[in-house]
Formats: sequence, C-alpha cells, structure tokens
Amino acid sequence: MNSLQARIVALLIAAMLSVAMLATYTATRVMRPPSPQATMEPVARQIHATVAMLGHNDARDAPPLRPNPAEGVPDEHMTHFLRGALSRTGPPFAAVVSRAEGQASLTASVPMGARGWLAVEIPDLSPPPGRWRVLVIWLLLLTIGSMAVAVYAARRLTRPLQLLEDAADRVGPDGRIAHIPEVGTGEVRAAAKALNRLSAQLRSAMESRMRLVAAAGHDLRTPMTRMRLRAEFIEDETERAKWLADLEELDQIADSAIRLVREEVRASDPEPLRLDQLLQVLVEELRELGQKIELGVLPVVTVGAGPMALKRAMRNLISNAATHGEGAEVSLTRQGDTAVIRILDSGPGIPEKLIGRVFEPFFRVDQARRKTFPGAGLGLAIAREIVERLGGTITIRNRERGGLEQLCALPVRS
Repeated sequence: MNSLQARIVALLIAAMLSVAMLATYTATRVMRPPSPQATMEPVARQIHATVAMLGHNDARDAPPLRPNPAEGVPDEHMTHFLRGALSRTGPPFAAVVSRAEGQASLTASVPMGARGWLAVEIPDLSPPPGRWRVLVIWLLLLTIGSMAVAVYAARRLTRPLQLLEDAADRVGPDGRIAHIPEVGTGEVRAAAKALNRLSAQLRSAMESRMRLVAAAGHDLRTPMTRMRLRAEFIEDETERAKWLADLEELDQIADSAIRLVREEVRASDPEPLRLDQLLQVLVEELRELGQKIELGVLPVVTVGAGPMALKRAMRNLISNAATHGEGAEVSLTRQGDTAVIRILDSGPGIPEKLIGRVFEPFFRVDQARRKTFPGAGLGLAIAREIVERLGGTITIRNRERGGLEQLCALPVRS
C-alpha cells in the first residue's frame, strides 16, 4: 500500500512540476523584454538628434550639458551595446552607460568635447537583480505545493486500500472483522460496505461450522453407545479390548470437538487469577496421574482469565509435553506487563516443515504412531483458542539440543 501511494505521489508531483515549469518557460519567453540591440538603436538616434540640435545652438529642447559624466557604476555590457548602436546610426561616440545607486534607470553620458558631457536617461530593460534567487524560490514553492496536493490526492485515491489494510489488522482471534463505519467518499463507503458484508458472511460461515461440528460430536455419542454395548458381547477378550479401545478414542475425539466449539463460541468475562497457584495445583494433579513434570520457581503473578478455561489450556500444553516429550519442565517469569510460561521437554521434536501446523485440529506429526499416544489431536488447538481470547500468544519451537520449547505469554493484571 505504501509503495502504491508513494508511486502515485511521485507521479502527481512529476506531472504538476512538469506542467508548471513548461508554463513558466513559455511565459518568460513570451513576456521577456526586447533585446538590447533592438532598444539601443532608438536611443542612439535620439542622442544623434540631440547632438545635432546642440550643434546648431538650438538648445531650448536639448538636455543641459554637465562638466563630468553622470555619477554611478559603469555598466560595461550596456556601454558596449550603446556604442555599437551609435556607430550604426551615425558618427561614433565614446559614450558611457552608468547606473546611479538607488536608481532604476540607466544614464548615458556622451562626450561633447570642450563643451562637456551630454547626459541622457535610457530605460533599463534588463532582468531585475537577484533573479536566480527569485527563480529558486518560485520553483521551491511549486515543489512544496505540488507535494502537498499530491500527498492529499494519493491518500484520497488509496483510502479504500487503507481500509483493507486496517481491516486485516483488526481481525480478532475468532477471525471476525470489527465493524467499519460506512462514511466518507463514495469509494470509501463502497469499500467499507463490502468489508462489513464480508465480515457478516465470515461470521455466519464460522457459526455454521461450529454448529456442524457440535452436532456431529453429539450425534456420534448415540451410535458409539450402541457399539459399546454390542462390543461387550464379543466373546474373544482380545478382540473385545480392541473394539473398546477404538470406541474410547472415538469418544475422546467427539468430546474434544465439542470442547473446541465451546471455547470458540464462549465469551466469558475474565477475572483476576493467580497464575502461579493455578500452575502449582495443575502440576500436582498431573503428577498424581503418573506424568513426569518438574516445576521451577513460581513468582506471584496475577492475570485476567476464566479459571476453568485457562486451566484446560495449561493442562493441554503441559500434558502434551509430558506425554510426547519424555517429561516436562515448567517455569514462570514476569517480563514487564507480560507473564511468560515456559514448558520444555526432551522428546524428538517436530520437523521444521511441520512445526507451523502444530495448532491445526487433529494434526499428528506421525500418523503411523496415532494409536501410540492417547488424545484426539485437538489439545493444542483448544489451548491456542483460549490463550488468544485472553490476549496472549503461544509459540512452539524446537530446542537446539532436542525437544520442544512452548512459550505462553499472557498480559499481567494489576
């Protein structure tokens, strides 16, 4: 988005500056003063006429003579043009053009021999002093104005794309998009309306999916109950045990699916909860079930959560490490306003190409070992759903020396 906006800004600035500079160049060419060659010849004729009048002693309309040339700084450039014009229109004179301090016009001083000097004012059609500074300021103002207009226009043009980016950033843990006000220009309103319609369709699709999963989980219980009753009449004990084990796994899958649906649709208000106490109680319960778990130092940390939901999430994470990783090490630290639960194990780890899928429902690293460990493959998915609803995050990565490291971060409640 930023790249597109920058390109639009650059294109608009280049277009406006090109048009402005072309217009400026055209205006200066059309409105520029005539060249010194064109203006000096009339002045030279006037000087020759005045000299002729003085030669006939008809000085009533002639400028007075002065003993010295006119005061001021000589202008060599204009002097050159005036002497050339005098030589082309009559007898040449060693005239001198000067500019007096504070005067806008020029003065031509023509030597009249012993009679003195004839001073004649001539127009100064040269560009004003400091014209380059004026030109730089003019171009600077054009650039600043063009940038301001271009940035404003680019933002207006890319506003619908900005809405898309903002909507993507506001997607919640449940995959829903917050409602976007349908105000502004026609394009912005159309984009906002489309995003709100998309959000409603996503919400409907997710609710439909949740209802389908929940219904399937409930509907499975009735045939599984009948199958369990029929399995009891199997005379072969080995075969009966296999049937009952398969039915137990189906029951766990159905129960986990229903729990996942409940966690996704439930929105209970969080309450203050001592995280250190919850971990202490949970580890003791899992140890009684025969799981090998080591507990580190637990500082006093309070978070905002539902006790049952957070306990279920932590149970899934710790039990997963203890079951698949040959034991677990659990520790708790506080980093600023964040509580970090660190769970380590010494198992085989997960291949890097599959570690991004560990939170997918029913995911198994090795399908051939599906029956080796109990569970339906929904524990991590449920844990992430709970933690993200509490504003936290879960990260799983391989350790350098083998095993997995699970990091669960939760915001601390004062």
